[in-house]
Amino acid sequence: MLRSLYSAVSGMKSHQTRLDIIGNNIANVNTYGFKSSRARFQDVFYQTLSSATAGTATQGGTNASQVGYGSQMGGIDLNMGRSAFQSTDNALDLAIAGDGFFQVMDADGNIFYTRAGVLNIDPNGNLIDANGNIVLGVSGNPLGREGSSERIQLTVPDVEPTRASCNETINEIGFKITAENTTDAGNIIINFLKDTSLPDGSDIVVNPSEITSSSITVRVNESAIFTDLEDVADKMNKAITSANGGPHPAGNFTIQAIPDENLFPAGGLTGEEICGTNFNIKEGSVTLPDKLKTKGIFGSMMPKSVSIDPPFTGEGDMVYNAYYNKATDTAPANWTITAEVGGKLYTGIVTSNSTTAKSVLLKNEDDGDYIEMSHPGFSAISSAWRKDTGNTGEPEDQTTTPAFHEVTGLRAKPSTQSQDIGLKSFKLELGNAGGPQTIGSCSISITSTGVIEATHPNLGKWQMGRIDLVTFENPAGLEEVGNSYFAATANSGNATSTSPGTGGSGAIKGSALEMSNVDISSEFSDMIITERGFQANSRIITVSDEILNELVNLKR
Repeated sequence: MLRSLYSAVSGMKSHQTRLDIIGNNIANVNTYGFKSSRARFQDVFYQTLSSATAGTATQGGTNASQVGYGSQMGGIDLNMGRSAFQSTDNALDLAIAGDGFFQVMDADGNIFYTRAGVLNIDPNGNLIDANGNIVLGVSGNPLGREGSSERIQLTVPDVEPTRASCNETINEIGFKITAENTTDAGNIIINFLKDTSLPDGSDIVVNPSEITSSSITVRVNESAIFTDLEDVADKMNKAITSANGGPHPAGNFTIQAIPDENLFPAGGLTGEEICGTNFNIKEGSVTLPDKLKTKGIFGSMMPKSVSIDPPFTGEGDMVYNAYYNKATDTAPANWTITAEVGGKLYTGIVTSNSTTAKSVLLKNEDDGDYIEMSHPGFSAISSAWRKDTGNTGEPEDQTTTPAFHEVTGLRAKPSTQSQDIGLKSFKLELGNAGGPQTIGSCSISITSTGVIEATHPNLGKWQMGRIDLVTFENPAGLEEVGNSYFAATANSGNATSTSPGTGGSGAIKGSALEMSNVDISSEFSDMIITERGFQANSRIITVSDEILNELVNLKR
């Protein structure tokens, strides 16, 4: 019988196995964490027709003559190369950015390893994978604990009853608003709003339409007087109760300040100061009596502002005078305007060069504070003097006697250090009636080091465990057992547990999954080569059959 028949059959079998491997790779092109395989061929035993001979002094040596018996499957190798990540919106989808495997345990206690980090949490608090097997690592606080292979069961402490509150620092003063009752109804935003439309007697108003389950708008009368923060809170609570049709579910609210010394002066604070946010020097003012508000003084001069640096210190009734000074060889004609208040004199000059409307500073030479006055120009002031005195000519020098009739009735208010406390928007949080806390009600996140954190209503970030990884000396020696699992073998070495990012393992990447490392282009190329190899081996069988047929036909 022809040896070529058996060689071709072995070749067809090998190529069929390789095609099976290619088919499996392509079938799993979209399987998370899948690692592709490759077929490795090798030749089989040989029949030696003549052995090799050594050369002599007169004749050279000869090589051996051998006929092979085909090919066989030398092995199937795993490609453990890492693949790209696919981003997901699930915080419990994990990928490993480097070496290592997740470890899971089935119901029989068997441990398997996987790169597919599709995780979830069952009703009992067990961290499980897509097959329902429990993920292994560290349960409880992982701080300072070595890599482990214990079952991860997640628990969170009960919630202690707490009052909703908010702490805000305003102009270096710490303000705290706290709800009376331990309930999540206190988790609201309280907005303080200065309202210029409120009538006298309505110090604080809350409109029914502006009190909801999420916010309360507190309208403060800017002219109301408040003796302290307790007074503010008391009037606010009464307004909330009135608007709500009864007590608020969170109870009354308290307002505290630290430090509270000298926060309220003896006369209290106005609503404007309660909501005001000017924490520096507040500008004083000069106000005119009603009879002068439209025409001003000395030809429609009007006070514009007073200084805040240095602060204007004038306070009380003011007396204004104007003196005329004729031109000299060195100076133009001018009007000297003076204002006297509380024994302090403020002086400014409008020269004949001021032909259009401008402003002039009436300044106190000792302290440097001033009043800014608008004026219509030198000529307009002179015209006003003529109208005021009945004269028609040019004014005479008036160095001691005022040219105009003296103007009184104006009042000055000094610039002072602001007493604004700046109550604004306060977001009260963490109010809770207390009781058992379920994992489902917490926001779960997993860090790059595998630490599992929950957002606890009382405790903030609460660490419940850690997903640990395992590494192998020879990961290509692992055995595939299905369901995206690998099992350790004698050639893979023992699993070494380690926390992610240490011991040669990669870090954890959340909201991502590792895709299959199957290369479609390579698989299709290998498919073509395998098909041709199978086809060529089948032709060997066909030709061998024809040769045997010719031998049989020799008898005829």
